[in-house]
Amino acid sequence: MNPIRVLHIVGKMDRAGAETMLINLYRNIDRTQVQFDFITFTTQKGDYDDEILALGGKIYPIIANNSIDRMFKLTSFLKQHSEYQIVHAHMLLNNAFHLLAAKQAGVKHRISHSHNTQNAKSGIVANFYEKFAIYLNKSLSTKRIACGKEAAEYLFNTSKNVWLLNNAIDLQLYNEISLTNKNSWKAVKSDLQGLKIIQVGRLNEVKNHDFSLKIARKLKELGINFTFFIVGQGPFQDIIKKNIQDYGLEENVFLLGVRNDVPNLMAGADVMLMPSLHEGFPVVLVESQAVGLLSLISDRIAPEVDLDLGLVNFLSLDNVDTWVEALKNQKNKSVSQSEIYTCLQASGFNVKKNATDLLNFYKDLKKSNIGN
Repeated sequence: MNPIRVLHIVGKMDRAGAETMLINLYRNIDRTQVQFDFITFTTQKGDYDDEILALGGKIYPIIANNSIDRMFKLTSFLKQHSEYQIVHAHMLLNNAFHLLAAKQAGVKHRISHSHNTQNAKSGIVANFYEKFAIYLNKSLSTKRIACGKEAAEYLFNTSKNVWLLNNAIDLQLYNEISLTNKNSWKAVKSDLQGLKIIQVGRLNEVKNHDFSLKIARKLKELGINFTFFIVGQGPFQDIIKKNIQDYGLEENVFLLGVRNDVPNLMAGADVMLMPSLHEGFPVVLVESQAVGLLSLISDRIAPEVDLDLGLVNFLSLDNVDTWVEALKNQKNKSVSQSEIYTCLQASGFNVKKNATDLLNFYKDLKKSNIGN
């Protein structure tokens, strides 16, 4: 029997939060029963493209001038590919256009998946679009999924009748990484200085890297030795690079770009920074707790990211000094790997179980005669 083919709508399959969650599920799902295919909106190669193809997935780029043009092209594509009766959209507010395209093409099962807790844009037009897109997401989706309660309440105005599917990871793998990669930083930089700080995420405005650099500048002014690795890529790379130079941090702060050994680097760090302006339930915070890494994070991030292991400290963005003091006084909490594994397993962060649950979810949709 041929596997069910599910069409996922993403912008580009790079190493970002939602995309990493999706590839984790794809790696662990029974691909003899379900296969993932992808619509992207770029001709540029994504970080995970080669792996997707190796796992048996297909990638269809749609190139359009704007969201309306994109919607019409997606509608045309879906009419020509009637094998896709399950469309799973991952682009927050823009899901509205993709769900509408799927409905116009007669796709029976239209899944809207929320990965964030707010829109990055502001203004009259943005606020109107936000309200309109949220309305369409609710009215056009036949199933709703979110990475957490706050992400559900943002896109659907409720967490009722929304499947809260955690951004899960391979717990056994992270357990092994935690035990074997305490010296991973030396492979990147042999002459390490003092405190080992890491920040992981796309180099964009939301991740608030300049705030982190101001923390680093203050640490240097106080004579505190440290090495700070910034992992990721994005549109703010040149700005961040310039700020590193302007703040005189070239000997302490290093841009590592995209890496495939991020869990290893986290296992070797002393502390992770995440001063984000907003987040959904970032998978990197699951990863950091899985390897026992202390994280100092913005109090604008949903409280649900703290998995009660004593490894997350929420701080206000109002004062850099508060973060500096937390770094000066940080102490690694002693949490056993068995305690971490048990906690994450009980909290629903085992990707193997979640992949099985998602498989059954798709199979139920396939068998169902319910749909709009």
